[in-house]
Amino acid sequence: MDDTPLVIAGKTLRSRLFVGTGKYTGPEQTLAALDASGAELVTVAIRRLNLDDPKARTELDYIDWSRFAVLPNTAGCRTVDEALLTARLGRSVTGSRWVKLEVIPDPKYLLPDPIGTLRAAEALLAEGFVVLPYIHADPILARHLEEAGCATVMPLGSAIGSGQGILTLDEIKIIIENARVPVVVDAGIGAPSDAALAMEIGADAVLVNTAIAKASDPTLMAQAMRQGVEAGRAAYLAGRIAARPYASASSPAEGVPAPAAQPPQAIASGAAQSSPR
Repeated sequence: MDDTPLVIAGKTLRSRLFVGTGKYTGPEQTLAALDASGAELVTVAIRRLNLDDPKARTELDYIDWSRFAVLPNTAGCRTVDEALLTARLGRSVTGSRWVKLEVIPDPKYLLPDPIGTLRAAEALLAEGFVVLPYIHADPILARHLEEAGCATVMPLGSAIGSGQGILTLDEIKIIIENARVPVVVDAGIGAPSDAALAMEIGADAVLVNTAIAKASDPTLMAQAMRQGVEAGRAAYLAGRIAARPYASASSPAEGVPAPAAQPPQAIASGAAQSSPR
């Protein structure tokens, strides 16, 4: 079955794997992983860039803008006001109206603030931003953000950077079932199998950072994540079989001759031979 391209706010993306640029050991490792991932959309945390020193090189300097679409994000913002300020700074620095919105007040568990995220999204949308909000896997919040005008919803699979995989599977399924905008599973993915699972249940894309950047071989892991996303998407399009609580023979029984009946004499003889003496 032919796939349809992923379109977000009018932008067509061939790759359904989005990647981050944090936690790598240096530019060379980052670029090698980005290349291996096949990604087109790359997130950059604006608050973590050294913008005070005009001579300092940042991710924005060494990423090939002709090849990758840069998605500024508001990582590190704890309040609505901080997120708004950072989004505006990202627009000024990159020239892009797109923003991955994160409002995370809790430094321990790093769970997104649902009320703050909705308020910040509404304010940014009013300013003409294309908003991609990072949220807990809350179907009701996802609906409110979609109705407000967000370009996607991005529910977490599990805690940021935890590598625990998708612990919110049932909630993400509900979001996918009801969403009319692309659903991007973000945070918690630890292995290509997690990415494949997200795609198998119908997610439109996944965003991965830590699982690639902190792998022993980030370049190889980026390639593996790419393959996991592609395999999961293909499986979704192919349509998996329904799970059953019992076995089902791989070979059909129709047309197979029934076993020949044993003659009565042979049965009696066999019984006699097996009788104790």
